[in-house]
Amino acid sequence: MTHQVDTAWQPSPVQRERDAWRRRRTVRSAVLAAVSTVLVLGAVAVVVVSSPGWQRVQETYFDWDKAVDSFPAVLEGLWLNIRVMAICAVLIVALSLAIAVMRTIRGPVAFPLRLVGTAYVDVFRGLPLLLVIFLLGFGGPALSLEGLPTSALFWGCTALVLSYSAYVAEVFRAGIESVHPSQRLAGRSLGLSYGQTLRHVVLPQAWRRVLPPLMNDLVSLQKDSGLIAVLGVIDAIRAAQIETAIDFNYTPYVVAGALFCCLTIPMARLTDRYARKKGYHGAGGHL
Repeated sequence: MTHQVDTAWQPSPVQRERDAWRRRRTVRSAVLAAVSTVLVLGAVAVVVVSSPGWQRVQETYFDWDKAVDSFPAVLEGLWLNIRVMAICAVLIVALSLAIAVMRTIRGPVAFPLRLVGTAYVDVFRGLPLLLVIFLLGFGGPALSLEGLPTSALFWGCTALVLSYSAYVAEVFRAGIESVHPSQRLAGRSLGLSYGQTLRHVVLPQAWRRVLPPLMNDLVSLQKDSGLIAVLGVIDAIRAAQIETAIDFNYTPYVVAGALFCCLTIPMARLTDRYARKKGYHGAGGHL
């Protein structure tokens, strides 16, 4: 045992000097970053606080008592946003994946599928999301389609799914087409059918490559779920609007914004960390 301890590897003096130099560089970089951050934020705070209308803005937007009073209503509305985001995300993944597969099928027989998929993507990527919400939110219930709800919440979610699926389908298509053709040929040479090759060979690789941009789309969906408030659905934004209408104090909007940030910022950091772990950091432009 003593012999093993004596012969254990020890860094050389040169290696210890290099490690010490790296630690000094790390500490120096951290101190410089902290000082520059404090200076920038301090300068911004001085400019805002010293502005002529700061006192009025502080009373109107940063009233602590109003924030406490409106917090339960806004938080209850945010729970609706979270449920809308979760349900729509599942539907968007399923619909967009089907569209992406339709657009990547080769051969003249599959031309109608490619045409339908391309037309869908072109139309819903060309329409602003807010306009789609207005069209479906007010026009959908007027159709009185049998078997479909007439609630504004249902049609608002439908607009989110249709619009976001067009964008996410392009993300999936990029991932599918990034898989080298030799992978497909290898699958077919093993006796797999086209569908089996797609399911067992292509899609697993494509899914792994497009996961970071998909998480970015999920963050965007989380924020845009608040747009259904224009249909009268009482989500976090609509709840803040109702609380604001009581005394025209806009602090509930700040509360709603802070709650949305509490959801989106951790998810954004998780996305960045995953991208760096997979080696996508700084190379997101071609994904």
